[in-house]
Amino acid sequence: MSQLKFKLTLPSKRSAFPIGYRDKTLLIGSCFSENIGSKLNTHLFNVLENPHGILFNPISVAQSLMDCINNKIYQEADLFSLNEVWNSWHHHSRFSGLTIKETLDKINSSIHQGHQFLKATDHIVITLGSAWVYQLNHPSSFTVGQVVANNHKASANWFDKRLMQPNELIELLKNLVKQLLSFNPHLHIVFTISPVRHLREGLVENNRSKAVLIHAVHEVVDTHDPIDYFPSYEYIMDDLRDYRFYSEDMVHPNYAASNYVWEKLVETYMNEETQNIMKQVAELQLAMQHKPFFAGSAQHQEFLHNCVAKTEQLLSLYPYLALDDQLQFFKRQIGK
Repeated sequence: MSQLKFKLTLPSKRSAFPIGYRDKTLLIGSCFSENIGSKLNTHLFNVLENPHGILFNPISVAQSLMDCINNKIYQEADLFSLNEVWNSWHHHSRFSGLTIKETLDKINSSIHQGHQFLKATDHIVITLGSAWVYQLNHPSSFTVGQVVANNHKASANWFDKRLMQPNELIELLKNLVKQLLSFNPHLHIVFTISPVRHLREGLVENNRSKAVLIHAVHEVVDTHDPIDYFPSYEYIMDDLRDYRFYSEDMVHPNYAASNYVWEKLVETYMNEETQNIMKQVAELQLAMQHKPFFAGSAQHQEFLHNCVAKTEQLLSLYPYLALDDQLQFFKRQIGK
């Protein structure tokens, strides 16, 4: 008798472009990219996240990457004042500031860092969130037609909304890939679609948006090397496929879902050696969070000495690991 199947499972497929501890990885796009970035950071990979802050639409993502490629220097004329702070239409509000200088310093410092990192990076993960774009209109008194990355709590009547068309997005992404590979010929590019629902647009409109993104990305991935598609959207929507894996807002994947996608990403992009290092790094990171009842006890001191030994052994095998802070932390605790 055949066994009943209650769900579909999307198996991971090992990429020809593994991510290792010697590599640099840039992540850009929606909040889901920062979720994955935080996990890479926890495991001490060399990563840089969102030089313009969290971005959802492809036009703003492309703008951010072109700013990094060109090492653009923003000027006062690129900013606007609203709600007592200075902002940029191309940046997330975390770059806003009380003064022009503060805002420009944050923006230009991040772009310069992104320029240097992108020049030498090995992998870039581009997470697209929505094909809906918001453009400034006449009531805004700013550049009409400009696509904004963030509305900065401006009045809703300042913006017109439109859905990018598939051919428009395909051309945008093809040009972006061309520019990226021209700037860094050794770059491995990963596209993925955020599983976060954009309910502000409505469920039907959200699905229209995701359909445009998926179609366009696959058109580009299928005609270019070296580009991968990582199916984070499909892992949530078709593999897990249950509201139990969403937070209370029914929009964002919850902790279990994010971990599931993370495990699939590890299976796809990390080889056995890297995964073994990751396990040891995670153990040391967990050990740093350990709160002893009696810090001066012989048992805790032995624990710390063991942590020092494990860290030193790992560094002797892989001297490029960023474990100096961990090593110094354990040494400082000894004798306390």
